[in-house]
Amino acid sequence: MTGFWAKCLFRISVLIALLSVPARASATEDAARLALIIGNASYGTVSALDNPANDARMISKTLEGLGFTVTLAVDLGQIEMKRTIAQFGRDLRAAGTEATGLFYYAGHGVQSFGNNYLLPVDVALSDAADLDLMAVEAQSVLRQMASARNRTNLVILDACRNNPFENVPDLNESGLAEMKAPTGTFLAYATAPGSVALDGQEQNSPFTEALVEQIVVPGQPIEQAFKEVRRAVLAQSGGQQTPWDTSSLVSDFMFAQAPPSPILTAAETEELQLWRSVSAARDPVQLMLFLRGYPDGRFAQEARDLLAEVMAEELSVGSSAPTKPSPAPATPDEAETALFKAAQEDGSLAAYEAYLQSYPAGTYAEIATSEIAALKVGESTDPIGEGVESARVAPSPQPGALPRQPEAGPVTFASPLVSDLSEISGLSLAEIIEQAPMFPPVEGLPESYWKTQNCSACHQWTRARLCTQANTYLSLNMQRSLSKQHPFGGVLKRSLKSWAAGGCQ
Repeated sequence: MTGFWAKCLFRISVLIALLSVPARASATEDAARLALIIGNASYGTVSALDNPANDARMISKTLEGLGFTVTLAVDLGQIEMKRTIAQFGRDLRAAGTEATGLFYYAGHGVQSFGNNYLLPVDVALSDAADLDLMAVEAQSVLRQMASARNRTNLVILDACRNNPFENVPDLNESGLAEMKAPTGTFLAYATAPGSVALDGQEQNSPFTEALVEQIVVPGQPIEQAFKEVRRAVLAQSGGQQTPWDTSSLVSDFMFAQAPPSPILTAAETEELQLWRSVSAARDPVQLMLFLRGYPDGRFAQEARDLLAEVMAEELSVGSSAPTKPSPAPATPDEAETALFKAAQEDGSLAAYEAYLQSYPAGTYAEIATSEIAALKVGESTDPIGEGVESARVAPSPQPGALPRQPEAGPVTFASPLVSDLSEISGLSLAEIIEQAPMFPPVEGLPESYWKTQNCSACHQWTRARLCTQANTYLSLNMQRSLSKQHPFGGVLKRSLKSWAAGGCQ
């Protein structure tokens, strides 16, 4: 093994090792998730509710399964509510700035003078002026959460059922008012501001029931989750209840993280890497070879679609844009030539792929891609190495007839060739490369993309490029390519080899 090739293999092995190291989990994935869940149902002096305690328990259990540290409190009086909220604020501040805080409340809630109040179970009110003394202002929860200066806070209020103080003067507004929250906060309401939500005829409210179904969906952003909640509640309530949300979040949030990407096998990784290279190049020849190697692969349909798109672009008629002349083929540098020769000497799939990774658009890229395709489909060929196309393009010789061979002397660019294919026999290399394909290069490709087109348009053949390719057939390691059938029969590759042996005259 040459020193140059050894260095290349070392660089490749280091790259593979680096790619195989799992990425560190982000700080937010390891950050604390704290939730305070309050459900008030057993009111003493106002109408009791059926479902808030059930809703609180259900949402609590669901959040615990999603990695939240949950504090669950049911049927709290005012003092207990304020103490519990204050403790939640202390816990959130201690959790650090990367923590996520979530406050959920189910129960009675009212608004007065644009402020929202959550009602403890021991509330007793005869005058609207006493509301802030008897209830818990919702804004106090936001103040506690904002004091933690953490990245993400979520407030969910299923508290717009009915106004238990409709007979109290100056306290006859329905539902809750829309609140303003600090940056980094997501606010969700069971129904639109000023509207009344349904308590539900089953054990849970329609809003919380839909919420629990959506927050467990892996990889679903919070905005999409609440959009789905809104759709579900609208459908269940016949359009009577529209859940509402407002956001000032500055980072992405998902209740349930997306599942990790599946671990690919070596063959799947190889296919993926080759597809990325081929799709980026948008070269029809590479796409055709890719499809021959992976006719039923996971990217086969994408490859067919991209091939059709690329061919349509190249073969479009009537475009007003001037045609750009094809750039002259660049002379390969010594490093590229050395790497390609090393790949030929090695003859393995990894060696040719190593060349393509370093020179995806290099002088020998088309040849390397062809070799890769040949190596991958080797198992599907017959014992003497003839490709599956041979049966379609090379007619069987008549019984007793001797096979016709190319002329014995060195082939020139203009000398006529001898072939079993009448369409090819008598033509020179210069003429053959201007011929149209005899069958679709890729199964299922529409005739309009290939039938009347010449091969040099697809391969971008020039005499200089063709000579470069022909010279590769002089190598003993390229005999495999010579045995692979071509749409023009085996005569083309054998003649190219003979032409190169004579100095491409």
